[in-house]
Amino acid sequence: MTLVDQFQRRISYLRLSVTDRCDLRCAYCMPERQVFLPRKEVLSLEELHKLALGFIGRGITKLRLTGGEPLVRRDMIELVQALGRKLGDGLDELTMTTNGTRLAEFAEDLFAAGMRRVNVSLDTLDRQGFARLARRDSLSQVLEGIAAAQAAGLKVKINTVALKGTNEDEIPALIEWAHARGLELTLIEVMPLGEVEEDRFDQHLSLGDVRTALEQRWTLTPSEHRTGGPARYFDVAETGGRIGLITPLTNNFCEGCNRVRVTATGQLFPCLGGGERVDLRAALRSDDPDAALAEALDVAMKIKPLRHNFRIDAHGQAPALPRHMSMTGG
Repeated sequence: MTLVDQFQRRISYLRLSVTDRCDLRCAYCMPERQVFLPRKEVLSLEELHKLALGFIGRGITKLRLTGGEPLVRRDMIELVQALGRKLGDGLDELTMTTNGTRLAEFAEDLFAAGMRRVNVSLDTLDRQGFARLARRDSLSQVLEGIAAAQAAGLKVKINTVALKGTNEDEIPALIEWAHARGLELTLIEVMPLGEVEEDRFDQHLSLGDVRTALEQRWTLTPSEHRTGGPARYFDVAETGGRIGLITPLTNNFCEGCNRVRVTATGQLFPCLGGGERVDLRAALRSDDPDAALAEALDVAMKIKPLRHNFRIDAHGQAPALPRHMSMTGG
């Protein structure tokens, strides 16, 4: 039976986190001294595979592997290869979100396993700015990874978090750089997930304002392009490329939500911006994992909320949710 929530939305898209660990420390995502999960709490390769097969059996057709940084997990390619065997057999697309630091090493393996598209997080092309924001001097590895992914045959989309006072002046240059290389770029508003050293109110940049500024420079035409995610797309006449806007704070996109997230510990969050969750790890480790998993997925459909409740409206305000994005899965 397919997964349909209480609002009659068909759930066909799973974002599955394979680790909460990351080799960067981006200032809007996590603190420098982030405490990661003990490995025994993280799902094993076999559990991740079984979980994914359970979802595919219930109508999930698009699967995105996330983290943390998925490519820091040692057995990651084995999982991609195993899941790639389901392409054309219930699964339409297998993709990944990565920071790109290890993409040069694994791009060819990902393509060989059936992956055809990856999203790479990149917020600046300035080396010093990257080092300040990510707290690691890794821009050259990311750029090398993007080039290697394209050379391997992977379609690459750049994800850029728009940050007030940090990269807002660089956004047009990032778009031009991406489009000149045949890359799409999606801008994302900063999300209030987890405590970080900086105030998210200071970081927040409305993409409505960004769009207005871009329209003074270029001709933006709404596009019918859809990927199954929350982005709204625009064709840019002058660059010949396309940009996406993801606006969790200034323009709620929940009405057509078709996705759920599962953390590396097997916690299913029906909504990124909600506290509702179902423990799939307990189901997987029960005496009858198949029946327990099926029941847990039914529960998840009953508790998936109509919309999220993100907000950033005051200095010093606690985040909307205490868990970090790296914990939930990007």
